[in-house]
Amino acid sequence: MTRKKILGSHVKRLLSGVSDHGRKHLTEVETDLVQTGILLEEAIEKLSFNFMAIHAAVAAQQDTIALLLEGGIPAEQQREKLLALQDEVGGYVNAAITSLQFQDMTSQLIERTLKRVTGLREFLGTLGSHGAEMLPESDNEEIVALLGRVSMALAIQSLELRSVLRKAVSQQHLESGDIELF
Repeated sequence: MTRKKILGSHVKRLLSGVSDHGRKHLTEVETDLVQTGILLEEAIEKLSFNFMAIHAAVAAQQDTIALLLEGGIPAEQQREKLLALQDEVGGYVNAAITSLQFQDMTSQLIERTLKRVTGLREFLGTLGSHGAEMLPESDNEEIVALLGRVSMALAIQSLELRSVLRKAVSQQHLESGDIELF
């Protein structure tokens, strides 16, 4: 095999590796961003529902409260309704608090996405710094050796980045228990 073909195969392998590693990490970034969007949408929907339900329950209590403020005595049916609405409001508040747990999971997804982007920046920085070592007067053997070092450094960085990033996102705060997502 000629030196030109050897050099060409090393360049091809390096560029292919950079492309593959970069594409994999960017796909993970995209996945995390989509998951974050889904979580936020679901949390907002649940929060909106629960706050509107709280508002409706409080509004339903207003007639009985007004009667009490005027010194009146509510009928037994009104008293039972008032007590039932109190429990109902408590349930809606608990459901709203549970919805807030999504904030913890979205924070984890965003943190993981930022780490991945930082890792990609370092990955490209490694490529640039090794590329600066290549001199115009370098012979083919020096170029092949440099390309081998670059490929090895990039492969190691990519593996390190993948091992640092957790695959699962889990709810770790609030006292309703742990939830693992994705």
